[in-house]
Amino acid sequence: MIAAPEIPTDFNLLQESETHFSSDTDFEDIEGKNQKQGKGKTCKKGKKGPAEKGKGGNGGGKPPSGPNRMNGHHQQNGVENMMLFEVVKMGKSAMQSVVDDWIESYKHDRDIALLDLINFFIQCSGCKGVVTAEMFRHMQNSEIIRKMTEEFDEDSGDYPLTMAGPQWKKFKSSFCEFIGVLVRQCQYSIIYDEYMMDTVISLLTGLSDSQVRAFRHTSTLAAMKLMTALVNVALNLSINMDNTQRQYEAERNKMIGKRANERLELLLQKRKELQENQDEIENMMNAIFKGVFVHRYRDAIAEIRAICIEEIGIWMKMYSDAFLNDSYLKYVGWTMHDKQGEVRLKCLTALQGLYYNKELNSKLELFTSRFKDRIVSMTLDKEYDVAVQAIKLLTLVLQSSEEVLTAEDCENVYHLVYSAHRPVAVAAGEFLFKKLFSRRDPEEDGMMKRRGRQGPNANLVKTLVFFFLESELHEHAAYLVDSMWDCATELLKDWECMNSLLLEEPLSGEEALTDRQESALIEIMLCTIRQAAECHPPVGRGTGKRVLTAKEKKTQLDDRTKITELFAVALPQLLAKYSVDAEKVTNLLQLPQYFDLEIYTTGRLEKHLDALLRQIRNIVEKHTDTDVLEACSKTYHALCNEEFTIFNRVDISRSQLIDELADKFNRLLEDFLQEGEEPDEDDAYQVLSTLKRITAFHNAHDLSKWDLFACNYKLLKTGIENGDMPEQIVIHALQCTHYVILWQLAKITESSSTKAFTILCDILMIFSHQIMSGGRDMLEPLVYTPDSSLQSELLSFILDHVFIEQDDDNNSADGQQEDEASKIEALHKRRNLLAAFCKLIVYTVVEMNTAADIFKQYMKYYNDYGDIIKETMSKTRQIDKIQCAKTLILSLQQLFNEMIQENGYNFDRSSSTFSGIKELARRFALTFGLDQLKTREAIAMLHKDGIEFAFKEPNPQGESHPPLNLAFLDILSEFSSKLLRQDKRTVYVYLEKFMTFQMSLRREDVWLPLMSYRNSLLAGGDDDTMSVISGISSRGSTVRSKKSKPSTGKRKVVEGMQLSLTEESSSSDSMWLSREQTLHTPVMMQTPQLTSTIMREPKRLRPEDSFMSVYPMQTEHHQTPLDYNRRGTSLMEDDEEPIVEDVMMSSEGRIEDLNEGMDFDTMDIDLPPSKNRRERTELKPDFFDPASIMDESVLGVSMF
Repeated sequence: MIAAPEIPTDFNLLQESETHFSSDTDFEDIEGKNQKQGKGKTCKKGKKGPAEKGKGGNGGGKPPSGPNRMNGHHQQNGVENMMLFEVVKMGKSAMQSVVDDWIESYKHDRDIALLDLINFFIQCSGCKGVVTAEMFRHMQNSEIIRKMTEEFDEDSGDYPLTMAGPQWKKFKSSFCEFIGVLVRQCQYSIIYDEYMMDTVISLLTGLSDSQVRAFRHTSTLAAMKLMTALVNVALNLSINMDNTQRQYEAERNKMIGKRANERLELLLQKRKELQENQDEIENMMNAIFKGVFVHRYRDAIAEIRAICIEEIGIWMKMYSDAFLNDSYLKYVGWTMHDKQGEVRLKCLTALQGLYYNKELNSKLELFTSRFKDRIVSMTLDKEYDVAVQAIKLLTLVLQSSEEVLTAEDCENVYHLVYSAHRPVAVAAGEFLFKKLFSRRDPEEDGMMKRRGRQGPNANLVKTLVFFFLESELHEHAAYLVDSMWDCATELLKDWECMNSLLLEEPLSGEEALTDRQESALIEIMLCTIRQAAECHPPVGRGTGKRVLTAKEKKTQLDDRTKITELFAVALPQLLAKYSVDAEKVTNLLQLPQYFDLEIYTTGRLEKHLDALLRQIRNIVEKHTDTDVLEACSKTYHALCNEEFTIFNRVDISRSQLIDELADKFNRLLEDFLQEGEEPDEDDAYQVLSTLKRITAFHNAHDLSKWDLFACNYKLLKTGIENGDMPEQIVIHALQCTHYVILWQLAKITESSSTKAFTILCDILMIFSHQIMSGGRDMLEPLVYTPDSSLQSELLSFILDHVFIEQDDDNNSADGQQEDEASKIEALHKRRNLLAAFCKLIVYTVVEMNTAADIFKQYMKYYNDYGDIIKETMSKTRQIDKIQCAKTLILSLQQLFNEMIQENGYNFDRSSSTFSGIKELARRFALTFGLDQLKTREAIAMLHKDGIEFAFKEPNPQGESHPPLNLAFLDILSEFSSKLLRQDKRTVYVYLEKFMTFQMSLRREDVWLPLMSYRNSLLAGGDDDTMSVISGISSRGSTVRSKKSKPSTGKRKVVEGMQLSLTEESSSSDSMWLSREQTLHTPVMMQTPQLTSTIMREPKRLRPEDSFMSVYPMQTEHHQTPLDYNRRGTSLMEDDEEPIVEDVMMSSEGRIEDLNEGMDFDTMDIDLPPSKNRRERTELKPDFFDPASIMDESVLGVSMF
């Protein structure tokens, strides 16, 4: 337990002292009279009246008791038997009524009400201790805090402000709202009674100095919110004082005959009372600021520091006359060097609220000049959120005064428009737009109605091009456009202006764009069109496509229409102008991908389509560059859409072009491959250029009808024979042949894929470890083991093509309903596929755990594949009993997780889905047979995996709620009957490792699975130890022997087999239950028959045919007995009880080694001596080392 330090928390606020808040933040002193009335003067208006002072007739004595007091809270408005903490925790919407109840209680007896409030803060800190009336009367605050610290339980580490869950997320806002409403409701009387606020401030100051994090965090938040509420009160008082002063001056300036002396006296008295109240508030704020803020803004906990900085930003914004000066701004400036991004972020958001108000700019000049470089450097902060807010802050600084930021400062922000993190780039784009694009010359006012080259955006587009070229990141135009998309949409969508700058001649006196500038403009124009048509950021920014809103979809359609109408006419002209420039043409040819092709017909633009097709054809003939040719191919692909009426027109043009290219290629190839002639370079170039064009088109178009494979094969064959074929020709011939094969593969039907699957399974079986059987060790290099990805692909194929509903596979090739015989044939094919995969499992070609997805289908598809799945279970159990058991429990876990994903954790345990999983578990349990000795280790391992799965996911709401997977124990209990009696005890001990003491006491419905599973382990009698002769195998395979061994020997063997659950290996393959036999490779099974339909014709299968008729396997009786995989020891000497190690270790709470010697003088604000009679006479040195939260470079900074 952490001992409470000696903290002088009970400072005397009744001391005669100065009333100035600080030398830098004096409130306005009207007529130079800022003196406080001493004791004995007339009470101020609204202060201590008899009702408030009398404490309900008790005179501050023993607190009242009776039916109207329950749990320390006065019953009002139906809130009964509840403490303040409980009411606030409930998040009551009517917080004002809660506060009104407390005020009534305070007027009745202020000691009892304050005791409620003190316990409220203690409970909000997560402390279970309670401050009694006796403690409140006779103990100092430091003693009370020490007592609460001793009763604080820090083992959990959680307290209300940090707890998870929806209820606790709302608690913080309710807690803060309560404090704000409390001050607001008490601002006219109670806060001036020299008792309530003194007590609260003293308590919070003491708690904020505690070494207990929960106390320090909660009290700091409360004190800062209390300060914020008091600042609001002070602001209102200041406004009232100004109004009163104006009224007083106006009345005094009247002529003597019209002047009302009584009114002057009333106004003077009112001003005097307001001044006294303001002095009171100043004293309170001074106490909180010096007692809490000055220490806690450099606390070791980042969240506490963030609270302080957030609130001081509110004070400076709310009451700038008092707080917005360098004495307070320096705290924000210092904290911008904080090591935690959360705190730096609060600094920036606080400053944004100040810079947003241009009226405050004059008060920020010194701060800006001192900390501007730090803000600029924060644009490169490692925390993206901090960098974004730093850029936004600089944008506000730029708007307030452009002279503040130098050209170098701006350039540091400019390059961030190319950042891969979109929020950073967007913020930088807004800064760039404000700096370079938001200003207009007076001459441009008359150009607002003009369009195109003479429009107002022409110069801005040129500026954008110049900026893009100067940044020297030409491949990132899409990033630049995306960065400015939100703030400069009108500029970026002015495609008419961009088109005009490219096609029209420059005006007189206007400088024409250079070739490099035109290329940049075309690239930017393409990026803007892509962004408008696709409505998502470029690749590398964002997580993918998002769902568009109705408004965004309408904007997208409008933009595509605008793009099509403009560029359907302009694109042929642009292609004609730049037809010889490969870079420009490549970008321009991408525009049709974003057209609305229907407009070609509805807008009667067919002649422009013909012009476009002619230009593309000319470009194909002129260029051999791969990028240009692929752009032409993609453009044809985009235009050849069968949904639109222009398809026939484009298809004819494409076919004519391919015909010419294919004829030319065949003609050139004949001349090129003539025997006895040496091909010259010109012939090789002609063949290569034509082959390039054909290859580029074959990438996006199916050119199978031109039979390009034969001529390419002939070309490659000749090159192999002669060895003198040019390398580029060989490369493009291979690439073209590659596309031919890909297009053929794309036409493969479903039946081909099933044949391929069967062949693949047979190949894997042939080249498995079985190939080495019979002493053929020399074939070991041929053994192939499929990797995990191939195994997953095989399993996915089975799940997609075998485990399907009958109605999903009932259409024949001619599209008519199949008859009964066809359905049987389809079922036979699916059974063959499943049998081929199960064969890989049984012969350990693939991992056994892949069978989990097969086993979980046992009940659902029992009629179709039940015999195959059951036989697979039997064979896998012969290979490895334990791994088979782990696979069975894995299949149940998968079904359980699928149910959780569909229904959530609050599912109904009586639902059909959950009942189905339990029934499947019961069927699995039956497959283990009656001989419990043979399966005891496998069953025990099954229970171990099930228990671990049930307790794997703790409940986020705390230990009082069950683990999320606890209901799985209900399923696991189906296997309890397969445990021997002594094994049940061992499993029960293992279960208790995961249980807490509170769990064992729970009796609610949600804990029923745990109770039922425990009962299933505790149940059992002597019949559990009876030996059962093994021999039960698959159906009809053997006849169980009715002979049994003598009972004495049987009892000795059974009782001697105790399971050791104490030692677990860290490896995933480690055994929970150790076994004594040495490890041997399983005896090789008989080489399986192949199921490939290429090797043999499938035999028509009747529904009643068994699994063995599909692919024969030798049964247990005709093969060599398997020497199962044994590890460790499974028998303990004699009848000793199993030893279970206690894995619980006592943990000691560690207290941070906090430095009590603070040498951080620059952090203390220089406040003058105060006349406030409530000011603390001494502030406790802080406990925290600033070096733990700030860079060393900050500590020596000289301020202002």
